[in-house]
Amino acid sequence: WHEAPDTLGRLTTPLGDTPNKPEYIEISYDKGLPVKVDGKPASPAELLSKLNYLGGKHGIGKIDIVENRFAGMKSRGIYETPGGTLLNMAHRGLEGLTMDREVMHLRDSWIPKYSELIYNGFWYSPEREMLQAAIEKSQEYVTGDVRLKLFKGNSHVAGRRSPYSLYDAEIATFEADEVYNQSDAEGFIKLNALRLRVLAKSKQKRNYI
Repeated sequence: WHEAPDTLGRLTTPLGDTPNKPEYIEISYDKGLPVKVDGKPASPAELLSKLNYLGGKHGIGKIDIVENRFAGMKSRGIYETPGGTLLNMAHRGLEGLTMDREVMHLRDSWIPKYSELIYNGFWYSPEREMLQAAIEKSQEYVTGDVRLKLFKGNSHVAGRRSPYSLYDAEIATFEADEVYNQSDAEGFIKLNALRLRVLAKSKQKRNYI
């Protein structure tokens, strides 16, 4: 067994020593970039340092992974990213509120390639710069605040708000309203199921061959 001792690390507190009460923090974003913690503006370095402390205090952000190196071998690494873990959790929470579905799906499809380029040292490559421009465009309306709950090695989104929110409770109810009518879905379902009906019919014909 290749085990990671619970005490290993400089940024994260061992889970057994973390506070027994949860802590709530708020991270604010402007066009996808974090700009405040608990309402206080901070530079990127100050913000990350603050979140490293807060996340680390609750044992958040330590991972033990076996990864594939560019040179070809596998290596085992234990990484501590409490601040990065909190930023990712809050960012994703805000994106879920403000990003169009298809834009999010397309952006997510680029993440493996973008990560690969950075990991392999191609930060200044034209393909990385092209992806960067598209990703920045996707963040145009990712502005708002996210409240996180920190407790015993985990972080959870406890609330989010944005002036560009796409969420509308009246539409999301699926009840009677002027925007969504359940009968509208009938034709949509039939069209999406057409290929399955054709497939089933072709199988029936094969049974008689």
